[in-house]
Amino acid sequence: MNKPTASKRILALDILRGITIAGMIMVNNPGSWSYIYAPLKHADWNGLTPTDLIFPFFMFIMGISTYISLRKYRFEFSYTTLRKIVKRTFVIFFIGLLLGWFTKFCYYWVSPTPDVGFVGQLWESVWTVDRIRILGVLQRLALCYGVTAVIAITMKHKHIPYLIAALLVGYAVILFTGNGFAYNSTNILSVVDRAVLTPMHMYRDNGIDPEGVLSTIPSIAHVLLGFCVGGMLFNTHNSRDKQLKDLFILGTILTFTGFLLAYGCPLIKKAWTPTFVLVTCGLASSLLALLIWLIDEKGYRRWSGFFHVFGINPLFLYVTASVLAILLGSIQVSYGEEKTNLTHYIYISWLQPLFGDLFGSLIYSLAFIVVVWLIGYPLFRKKIYIKI
Repeated sequence: MNKPTASKRILALDILRGITIAGMIMVNNPGSWSYIYAPLKHADWNGLTPTDLIFPFFMFIMGISTYISLRKYRFEFSYTTLRKIVKRTFVIFFIGLLLGWFTKFCYYWVSPTPDVGFVGQLWESVWTVDRIRILGVLQRLALCYGVTAVIAITMKHKHIPYLIAALLVGYAVILFTGNGFAYNSTNILSVVDRAVLTPMHMYRDNGIDPEGVLSTIPSIAHVLLGFCVGGMLFNTHNSRDKQLKDLFILGTILTFTGFLLAYGCPLIKKAWTPTFVLVTCGLASSLLALLIWLIDEKGYRRWSGFFHVFGINPLFLYVTASVLAILLGSIQVSYGEEKTNLTHYIYISWLQPLFGDLFGSLIYSLAFIVVVWLIGYPLFRKKIYIKI
């Protein structure tokens, strides 16, 4: 029997984290939003595409990372630990708000109201607090991390699976009783978001905010599932073989359960339905088990080096990519007799003529990933970890 190796760092976690960050950057930065291959689009409402797996996979890994980070405190409550959790939650949430503000600032700066003058244009660009989206990707990560971490140091871990079940069942009841599967403003998700956030602070998608208030409930369950998987992987009483078998079994059970229940409760990412949680956590568990076996057990690591760069500084590189994308989308250049942004200029001037509409758009997103990788590579070489 193999000796327990749960205390060792699992490289596959960094690689899967890196794959998800690279995937997020790719799908968020096509050369043209009009030309995207079908697998690189989100499902309009019902259904699941490969792109729909990226964000939930990252949240799942965040749950495992939360287990790892709190393990050194023995999951014991202390005001010092609580302060660290609250501080990290606030910082990530604030960065999400700051990115939203920066997007608005650049948009209004390059599209000023006529005849307002420099001071008026500056004021319109700076003061957009009344229009900033309150919730978003980083804000959801912050809230789910904060709640999960607090639960981890205040609740017995053997009770967490029951809490996960209660959150998912309770959310399902809300959806079934509140027209929660309708893709319009009559959906209870939209009703609550419009009441709590107000329309000016929401993402506009048929009245649905994909990172809204109520859908944060199953997202917390999602991260808690990742936390429980962290407990499985770092259980020093089991060998690595046993851990991998358990992880494969768990992944299979969650995936098939989610698909079976989807006949009554559809898979909808924008509503983060309970079945979406089960299927994506199940697939993430299976993929992680495969990567641990391939990378950590069999030693096939050479192919994974590219993703390792993203995996060790995930949030920093995600934010860097977001800022870079905002700037490229805001810098105005001349194209013929018209003005266009730098992203569109690169696409229509160089990539579209050479590679065509769809493939040219994909080439741009891949090139964008490489640029961000080049920013992250020196940090990787020097073992600099920028923690948020």
